[in-house]
Amino acid sequence: MSTKSTPFDELDRRIVATLMDNARASFAEIGAAVGLSATAVKRRVDRLRKADVITGFRATVRPAALGWRTEAYIEVYCDSAAPPRRLAEVARKYPEIAAAMTVTGAADALLHVRATDVEHFEEVLERIRSEPFIRKTISYMVLSHLLPESPEAGASASAPAGPAARAADGAANLL
Repeated sequence: MSTKSTPFDELDRRIVATLMDNARASFAEIGAAVGLSATAVKRRVDRLRKADVITGFRATVRPAALGWRTEAYIEVYCDSAAPPRRLAEVARKYPEIAAAMTVTGAADALLHVRATDVEHFEEVLERIRSEPFIRKTISYMVLSHLLPESPEAGASASAPAGPAARAADGAANLL
């Protein structure tokens, strides 16, 4: 991330909000929404990207559409103070880990895991447990998403709640 301070005004906030709502919006569409020309929007988006305010554009896909039907969170407890760098190395080894973070509390880290089924999840869990510095894990299987429109549930940030959101195969989203 850039250490240089970048001016970030209300127009920038509106541009970012528009992109978060629809990352596929054209500069002309964004300009119409925020009251700027397409060229002015492009200049601002380029500046925001250069300053690492906007870090990328992605398609948000419903995980089940890709065969990832089982989801869980794993609390990870380490033998000693494993540095975040080491935990990150482990997390990168497993494509099933959708997110990993260090946390406060008793656990050292929290892993968000997606798997094809319970057997696949169990195999991933056993591989994680076999890491030399991991003392124990506690797993929580996800039964349902209470906020199905959330990005964690595989929806775009602006998707409406309800059956249409759950049935969507994917949407463009700025992350």
